[in-house]
Amino acid sequence: MSPPLIGITTYGRDETNKFPLPGEYVDAVRRAGGIPLLVPPGEPHVEQVLQTLDGIILAGGGDIDPSLYGGSLHETIYMLDGERDKGEMALAQHALESRMPVFGICRGTQILNVTLGGTLFEHLPDVVGEEINHRLPPREPTEHSIRIEPGSRLAEILAAVEIVAASWHHQAIRELAAGLRIVARAPDGTIEAVEMPGHPWFMAVQWHPELTAARDPLQQRLFDTFVEQANRHRTNRKRNS
Repeated sequence: MSPPLIGITTYGRDETNKFPLPGEYVDAVRRAGGIPLLVPPGEPHVEQVLQTLDGIILAGGGDIDPSLYGGSLHETIYMLDGERDKGEMALAQHALESRMPVFGICRGTQILNVTLGGTLFEHLPDVVGEEINHRLPPREPTEHSIRIEPGSRLAEILAAVEIVAASWHHQAIRELAAGLRIVARAPDGTIEAVEMPGHPWFMAVQWHPELTAARDPLQQRLFDTFVEQANRHRTNRKRNS
């Protein structure tokens, strides 16, 4: 049987007319045994795209337009891209309706929360201060500890309730969308991961597991289990078709 096809959303079109994406996402999916397929913003045929995929990763990147969650424009908000917002929210909605395995990473976690009716903090340091750095100036990754809820799917996957992970964000979930469960927090209380009870495989983490997955087996395990579930999803879909 061929490997499962994993969609990965890309950043929006840049000034050189390219749709960029850090290669670490692709590498992590390939190590897990999946075939990565990049999904750029602007695709009008969302349902058809998802019909070809076995799982979808909503990747990190710039900020979501605060008007989509009733927020305010903050001076630190950057890389607003209405085309990407619209496309990823449509992908998220259709993927959830089809019960396809979904993996949200950083911005992807925020997209999932907003799509389901939740809100975001426009600039996290204004709320929790800077005792814990979630990114370094001007916009660079850093690492901090994360406490995971015992008994959660995340704790089961990682076989741990406390980890250190790469963080690269200045926004986070404010109001949790209905149907989601908080399963990890940073030491300052910031929501770091959410799950959807009852869904076959819904995982959304605020940190960037792809950045350290090549050297950290715990972070790679998130991609491994996601691709495994994508393979099961494909098998079940073929059986029922």
